[in-house]
Amino acid sequence: MTKSAKYLLVGSTEAYCGKSATILGVAHQLKQKGLDIAYGKPLGTCLKDDCPNGMEEDVRFIPEVLNLPQKRVCSPLLSLDAEAIQKRLRGEDSTNYRQSLKQYIQEPSGDLMLLEGPGTLSEGSLFDLSLLEVAQEIDATVLLVARFHSILIVETLLSAKERLGKHLLGVVINDIPPEQLSMAQSTVRTFLERQGIPVLGMLPRSPLLRSVSVRELVHQLQAEVLCRSDRLDLMVESLTIGAMNVNAALGYFRKRNNMAVITGGDRADIQMAALETSTQCLVLTGHMPPQPFILNRAEELEIPVLSVDLDTLTTVEIIDRAFGQVRLHEPIKVQCIQQLMEQYFDIDRLMSQLGLEAVVSAHS
Repeated sequence: MTKSAKYLLVGSTEAYCGKSATILGVAHQLKQKGLDIAYGKPLGTCLKDDCPNGMEEDVRFIPEVLNLPQKRVCSPLLSLDAEAIQKRLRGEDSTNYRQSLKQYIQEPSGDLMLLEGPGTLSEGSLFDLSLLEVAQEIDATVLLVARFHSILIVETLLSAKERLGKHLLGVVINDIPPEQLSMAQSTVRTFLERQGIPVLGMLPRSPLLRSVSVRELVHQLQAEVLCRSDRLDLMVESLTIGAMNVNAALGYFRKRNNMAVITGGDRADIQMAALETSTQCLVLTGHMPPQPFILNRAEELEIPVLSVDLDTLTTVEIIDRAFGQVRLHEPIKVQCIQQLMEQYFDIDRLMSQLGLEAVVSAHS
């Protein structure tokens, strides 16, 4: 007997809130309970240049981690790139995307289809594929992910509830500074539950999840790797500029963890100080080669040294942007999100709200 799949649409209040991470964490737990999961992302957000083979990273990565067969995966219905937007604005694209959406979700069945929603509540409106429109069209419930900036997150979520109405199943609050976690759990959660907004998860901030691999920095900076190209998997949690005198720099470096240090190629004193502290990579600006003894020491300590053809300010801006748009695509991050979700997300409550039951395997 084939039963129709249920749809859980995972949306967010702003871009880079942790939608993909939430999907990975939820799907991992549901699979452990024996449920048959499908995944789709109706609205792609990948610009053509960023997707060399036309396939969005999430749409490749999530099914891979979850080990989903091809028939349980739906590629984007539409990619939200400049070209698609222009065509729509000029009236050259009159596709009824809400109609297409119905066909889009016909294929994969299973117990539950997890759909990755747009990046904000209004994204996709131009194509009638905003979070609410998708939810209405396929009668999906919405799990909304929000990043904790301050206690005023309650206003964002109250306004989201007003917009999403009966479709809002619950919220996940992400990236809560550890020192504010117990306040958020007692005050924010209690208040939202009283307003009829189920809080299914409150996740503390994780330096690891916010980190970026040295490999990603090499890619973003188009850097030359001067040594230890075998250590590009090291994770960078913070960014430091070595422009002060060496004593001040040493004191500062010692307070930081797993940092990328940006300094001029001619500052051997700062480079040496950085190598002796918790540094994951040195980024040398101004395209000046470092002294041989610096490279030898970096080689011994297994710390990659990168050289960039950029000034310090541009280098900092690029790395900052990389931190702001952190991807999940390192195995160590996947493990981290799965552990966080197991600890801080109420999967049983989600299942009972969706009317799903765990499937006990025949062997047990």
